[in-house]
Amino acid sequence: MKPTLFGYGLTTRAIAKRLGGGCTFFDDTIKEASVDEAGNQILPSHLFNPEASTLEVTTPSLKPTHPLIKSAQNLMSEYDYILGSNKHGAINKWSEAVQGDVNRDVSCARPRPFTIWISGTNGKTTTTQMLTHLLKTRGAVSGGNIGTPLAELDKKAPIWVLETSSFTLHHTKSASPNIYLLLPITPDHLDWHGTPQQYEADKLSPLRTMQEGELALIPKGLNVPPSHAYVVEYDENAFLEEYFCLDAKQVAFKGAFLQDALLALAITRVLFDEVDYDLINAFKLDGHRQEKIEDAQGRVWINDSKATNLDATIQAIKGFEGQRIHLILGGEDKGVDLVLLFEVMQGCDIKIYTIGANNDKLLDLANTYAIEAHEAKTIDQAVAAIDQEHTPDSIALLSPAAASFDQFGSYKERGETFVKLVRAL
Repeated sequence: MKPTLFGYGLTTRAIAKRLGGGCTFFDDTIKEASVDEAGNQILPSHLFNPEASTLEVTTPSLKPTHPLIKSAQNLMSEYDYILGSNKHGAINKWSEAVQGDVNRDVSCARPRPFTIWISGTNGKTTTTQMLTHLLKTRGAVSGGNIGTPLAELDKKAPIWVLETSSFTLHHTKSASPNIYLLLPITPDHLDWHGTPQQYEADKLSPLRTMQEGELALIPKGLNVPPSHAYVVEYDENAFLEEYFCLDAKQVAFKGAFLQDALLALAITRVLFDEVDYDLINAFKLDGHRQEKIEDAQGRVWINDSKATNLDATIQAIKGFEGQRIHLILGGEDKGVDLVLLFEVMQGCDIKIYTIGANNDKLLDLANTYAIEAHEAKTIDQAVAAIDQEHTPDSIALLSPAAASFDQFGSYKERGETFVKLVRAL
């Protein structure tokens, strides 16, 4: 029997397509019942009857407090539905040179691929891309929050590398990874999770269902739950170098991207006892991640529009320590406490240019922490103000520590607008 689908979004539409259409959707934006070209019924959310449904699969973004989620009696995430609990065999003796075992394992015909889940507050897209790049010759594909729903991934691919959001993790109860890589976390999406403690618990939830012989790489200092997995807690890059026999000096990336690269290399060390520095150094970062631009006067502007959370902006600021920084900051901050960011900025030569929905909040914090600030309100006014003070020795940085949806359609549109304004100077 086909599942009831909550939310007419990318994830659920992919599931309906895989099932050949004829599914029933419930969506908040729908006012009147309709049928799409694939024969799917699309109904207003208030018409959902839990007694008439035997299985519900939700789009990840629906909050735990949403009426559909609260009324569902047989709720699954996309991961539960596609991967379930019938998992690929665990890694055998992962800490040894396991090339033979894993090669046999991932190349055999199995009900499920070997899965590597990557989550964290910041850097999970980059790390997912890096690891997929390193494992491409092994047949790896990537999906999940990175943009490709699980229902559209190649079922014959031996390895799935899945960028995994905290929303998905909250809703997932039975599926779990063969390897779980959690990047450092700081409180985020508190308007969705409610508290920092719940956000952390959701990020750590895969450990509860992982099996003996599987690996979890977890930042130190978290409240790690009981797990049958082999849990390795890491902190500094030096630990990763020593534990996984890596050499950071041979990696071309710097700052937060260096740790992303080391973690990706750690996974290839675990799986195949191989580390290819030339291959990782050939990886190209996406746009809008600390993308360097020079204007007609040779001044440096950095497009870090993808820095939609606190930690990403803190890492960007630290990358320019010792230089004068003109920072464009603001947007929809999702209820996060920004005090830590302002405490970091107190030790920097920095001026902020506030934009977006949390403009007033940022100005109040700047006043409290004695941070030089200019109320720009919009990105074009911020660029114009910076243009008056920027020199070849300073850095102009768009790293908003906030989502873009208050003024833009996406972080990409925000970044593209910034680049266009800089190039027009």
